[in-house]
Amino acid sequence: VQLQASGGGLVQPGGSLSLSCAASGSGFSPNAMGWYRQVPGKQRELVSVNIRGGNTIYADSVKGRFTLSRDIANNTVHLQMDNLKPEDTAVYYCNARAYYTPPYDYWGRGTQVTVSS
Repeated sequence: VQLQASGGGLVQPGGSLSLSCAASGSGFSPNAMGWYRQVPGKQRELVSVNIRGGNTIYADSVKGRFTLSRDIANNTVHLQMDNLKPEDTAVYYCNARAYYTPPYDYWGRGTQVTVSS
């Protein structure tokens, strides 16, 4: 299984960026897909995740500004990030979770998002 992420970059406060991620692997169909982020010295934190057949969850800090969309048939997720703030600066990681026993997380290579004037 591989997760291929794209997007990110540098933007001014109030601007927009988007991230995309595609999961590939024969027969792979993750139960959940989404994005996490991490800044140096802190734990990786949830940004947004879509659970197949269920809800899309957002961190409180991004509600109303970020929108996650998922194409289950093609194993892709897209994160639209609007009204970005300097505190959104982080390395963003695509995640796909399979509900094996125990559940297993697949991670993409991180992509940098920098919000700065």
